[in-house]
Amino acid sequence: MLTPSPTAIILAAGKGARFLASGASTHKLDTLLHGKTVLQHVIEAAQASGLPWHLVRPDGGTPGMGDSVAMGVRATPNAGGWLILPGDLPLITPDTLQRVAAALTEGQIVVPHYQQQFGHPVGFGRAYFSSLCALSGDTGAREIVREARLRGKVHDLPLYDRGIVEDIDVLTDLQRVINLE
Repeated sequence: MLTPSPTAIILAAGKGARFLASGASTHKLDTLLHGKTVLQHVIEAAQASGLPWHLVRPDGGTPGMGDSVAMGVRATPNAGGWLILPGDLPLITPDTLQRVAAALTEGQIVVPHYQQQFGHPVGFGRAYFSSLCALSGDTGAREIVREARLRGKVHDLPLYDRGIVEDIDVLTDLQRVINLE
């Protein structure tokens, strides 16, 4: 029997408060970057990767990143694993998504790195379904990764894609990303 592919869970349920507080007039994910929204860049990378993907963007948002992760994982229970992908990484490449997915095994977590910086998407094998579904609050899956690392279940994956660390949190981040492209 063929194992299903991991699903990219695109997190887009945050309030974007820091971006608005930095002087922006729109939500960071709806801000235009070279003629497309920041979120559209991420969605197109997921589509181009050939992996299944699921967008978490309910009306009114969620209380925190943990809630968003749990919502996305619960919505895709038959996935072969999950790539947790914040919607504010417009430079992420389809190749990166494929490489994280290819490195994923059922009982493992894959953490991509760019120049010694942790990045996204973090990949979770099927064994983490219950743990991911139980998440809530703002911390996301950080504790799950920490505990897995202690058990030797984390695969660190060095990548040459700065898009895994170039998120948009404030207006100066947007300007920096514009200058990188």
